[in-house]
Amino acid sequence: MTLTVACQMDPIDRIDIRGDSTFAMLLEAQRRGHKLHYYTPPHLSLLNGKLIAEARTLKVEDKVGAHYVLGEAETLSLTDCDVVLLRQDPPFDMAYITTTHLLERIHPKTLVVNDPASVRNAPEKVFVLDFLDLMPPTLVTRSVEDTKRFRAEYKDIIIKPLYGNGGSSVFRIREDDTNFNSLVEMFQLVFREPYMVQQYRPEVRAGDKRIILVDGEVAGAINRVPSADETRSNMHVGGVARPTELTERDREICARLGPELKKRGLLFTGIDVIGPYLTEINVTSPTGIRQVKAFGGNDIAAMIWDAIEAKAGKA
Repeated sequence: MTLTVACQMDPIDRIDIRGDSTFAMLLEAQRRGHKLHYYTPPHLSLLNGKLIAEARTLKVEDKVGAHYVLGEAETLSLTDCDVVLLRQDPPFDMAYITTTHLLERIHPKTLVVNDPASVRNAPEKVFVLDFLDLMPPTLVTRSVEDTKRFRAEYKDIIIKPLYGNGGSSVFRIREDDTNFNSLVEMFQLVFREPYMVQQYRPEVRAGDKRIILVDGEVAGAINRVPSADETRSNMHVGGVARPTELTERDREICARLGPELKKRGLLFTGIDVIGPYLTEINVTSPTGIRQVKAFGGNDIAAMIWDAIEAKAGKA
């Protein structure tokens, strides 16, 4: 089966291919003989009801500094493609949401991965609220007083933007931290939306586990360990990837989430677990598959394409 694949992603010249999951997926697609096209979100248009993109053919090579070759720009009808990979990173703002509305017009005749309507309805820190019994104590608010009461009860807390990503603007506020009022004030000034407050879990010092699911089934996991001077475990802020094994609690969480992910057409997802608690469900552009393979785990890019090919063959 040869598929025509369009990838909507961030500028390809800026990615770090050593840890980029989108790049791993592109390498595997090319290995299978699929025809690759590349475009960035600003080049997506709807012309008289026809979804088009100013796209370029793409060849990839697993070579840092020389990882891609682009063809000439051309107008590509996305309805003529078999698959569109929706792989740009957040911020999950109105620009991002608009692309999901546009891509929804061609799905599922053209298979969009992940399902754009489900991506729109499942922001990382909102979808997870469907599983509050699996989460640490959590508050979503814009109220200073509610935040004060939460800290008074749980003493050591984390505050983070509801639609952020990559650990950006995540703060730990201890019981005696006199920056509390200033930080909450800053969140209210910078973000129009409510923010999320959670009990700080000391288990994060041992790592924040990223578990990857493909079509609702566990595919692999890595542990992301924060540096000594960081609260955050995200790898681009100094977190270090380590191999890991799934616990019974991890498997319990995955068993709860898997059927819902599959039902929503969220084919490639990454969930974050700290100690016994689920903290996020990543559906926009999950990462970690290159690290899993590097530690001797599954070739998750191949698993993703097996699932895509099976679905595209039924479309």
